[in-house]
Amino acid sequence: MHIYQFSNITMRTKAFIVAGLGSAVLLLSACGGGQQQGQAGAGAQPPQSFPVFKITPQNTEINAIYPATLEGQQNIEIRPKIDGYVDQIYIDEGSVVKKGQLLFRINAPQYAQEVNTAAAAIASAEADVNAAKLQVNKTRPLVEKGIISKFELETAELTLQSREAALKQAKASLSNAKTNLGYTTVTSPVNGVVGAIPYKLGSLVSSTTAQPLTTVSNIGKVYAYFSLNEKQLLDFARHNKGKTLDEKLKQLPPVSLTLADGTEYPEKGKVETANGLINTSTGSSQLRATFANPLGLIRSGGSANISVPQKITNGVLVPQKSTFELQGKRFVYVVDNAGKVKSTEITTVEAPAGQYFVVTEGVKAGETVVFDGVANLQDGMTIQPDTKGGEAAYKDVK
Repeated sequence: MHIYQFSNITMRTKAFIVAGLGSAVLLLSACGGGQQQGQAGAGAQPPQSFPVFKITPQNTEINAIYPATLEGQQNIEIRPKIDGYVDQIYIDEGSVVKKGQLLFRINAPQYAQEVNTAAAAIASAEADVNAAKLQVNKTRPLVEKGIISKFELETAELTLQSREAALKQAKASLSNAKTNLGYTTVTSPVNGVVGAIPYKLGSLVSSTTAQPLTTVSNIGKVYAYFSLNEKQLLDFARHNKGKTLDEKLKQLPPVSLTLADGTEYPEKGKVETANGLINTSTGSSQLRATFANPLGLIRSGGSANISVPQKITNGVLVPQKSTFELQGKRFVYVVDNAGKVKSTEITTVEAPAGQYFVVTEGVKAGETVVFDGVANLQDGMTIQPDTKGGEAAYKDVK
């Protein structure tokens, strides 16, 4: 009995001790937490510093680069005008030829025979004319003397007219025959470069043959064709002076050409024409620039990149590193007077101006923009604007 009471008292004492220890632990934890909060409040970090700059209007020049296809000033298909066999080939593929130079000879003996036949017909017609003239000369004095009637003279004169008409027809036939015979020799209509020659000696050709004998490209001048989409056309219209499209084209400075090997073509070109319609299937309009080609360096059918300079006056320029993309849109962080940043969508000219974008909408002159470190920012975040560092970096990029 006494043992049982002692055990019961011992358990109560233990419970009291455990409860007291728990209260002490909670009290110590509360005191320690208050001290930690006080320490944290006393050591709060200031806003992070970011370089910023103020937007000021700038004059600049951007170079819009477009892929271009090259064509000669003239690409002339050389086709036979008669039926026959290729008898001689006087040039080779890639040869430089002059206007009037002999290219091919076609074997067509029937045309030589037609010339001979027409020449014989002329001789016969001339004899008939001479006989008719004799008859007129013989009949006229007899009519004047009243020996025969005037009807006989009129008949003789009509016969002479008929014989003279037959002579003219024979001469025309000879001229046609000689023309056809002349088609057996094929000459170049222009100065240029010879293309592929699909037909070899002995090949049967005609005016209806699918492929031409060859193609001669006049490359004294070369046309570079390139396209602008609808947005680029609008940018072009906005940033170039002139009321009409032709006036705007005339105001464009000379353009340059980068060849397929990456070298710049030494001659400058001029944009001369622009298609007034937008192709509904491609959404673009074609323009043409002309380049002189005195050395024949550019060949028809080649490709290149054309660079079109565009002057920007009092434009809003933003460094590319100050922007970021999100879902296909471009943004910058604008800083207010309290140092709070806000992401702002901007619209830019498609072609960058070196390390800059030319902004058309979104920000304006006088606003402050974060120069660098935009990946570390969020909307509503407060920063310490570093104007001095940002302005210096802004000038260095320019």
